[in-house]
Amino acid sequence: MLNTYLPINHYSEMTAKIQKLFSFIKVILKQPSSINLITDSNIVFEERFKQKYSNFISLPQIEIKDLNDQIIIDRVESFLLDGSSLITDLQLLATLANRSDVKSYFEIGTWRGESVYNLAQFVQDCTTLNLSGEEMNAMGWPEKYALQHGILSTKNPNILHLTGNTKNFDFRGLKKKYDLIFIDGDHTYDMVLSDTKKVFKELLHDNSIVVWHDYAYSAQKIRYEVFKAILDAVGEENHQHLYHPKNTMCAVYTKNRLPTTPFDEMQSPTKIFEINIKQKGF
Repeated sequence: MLNTYLPINHYSEMTAKIQKLFSFIKVILKQPSSINLITDSNIVFEERFKQKYSNFISLPQIEIKDLNDQIIIDRVESFLLDGSSLITDLQLLATLANRSDVKSYFEIGTWRGESVYNLAQFVQDCTTLNLSGEEMNAMGWPEKYALQHGILSTKNPNILHLTGNTKNFDFRGLKKKYDLIFIDGDHTYDMVLSDTKKVFKELLHDNSIVVWHDYAYSAQKIRYEVFKAILDAVGEENHQHLYHPKNTMCAVYTKNRLPTTPFDEMQSPTKIFEINIKQKGF
């Protein structure tokens, strides 16, 4: 008779996993909504992504400087608080705004206003769209959170602040095409899909540049829910015009042909950033 047994360390590992499973089941029974932590996880969205885009691993990577004839902006302002864009995200947007062919800017999602505030140094025609305070209150958002929207950007009277929900906002009513557009609103699949389709239908001209925030969770970790929404929304014919600027959480659409390198989630660093931090009162 063949004797079989599990090594002690393997048995302990299996026991620990079973205990974690039962603990999770208890949590689900007490709070059923916790199941969303699984169904909305990046692992689940990655599997859904691969089912449709099995040969599309990631967007090709580009250098920020290649988006503006080797000119790169090296000074931006940020609160460095929760919800702020990465310094390199702001650097990307400012570098694009500094292009000679960018004269107008439109963004979805204002938050504290850091992005549009930085860009307004280079573009006079800046417009930002965000939910109204009344709508945020109606949605049950904390008053302190609602009141922080635009606290920086409203200091610049030249920035046009529009309020509305992109679900029903009349983009056609703007009667305008924009050179640079930043999509940074609700990052769920449905809303990124909807916002992107509306932007491409109503706000783009032949040479417009579009930037999406949170294409990635970090510079090296793709956010597949947003990635899939972008690909689905722009159409296969535009996939060739999509890029991931290195060291950012953003994706970019541009018809400019750019030198690229493949994405590597475990790439070793090839450059280091020197950052001088100066604090001032606000």
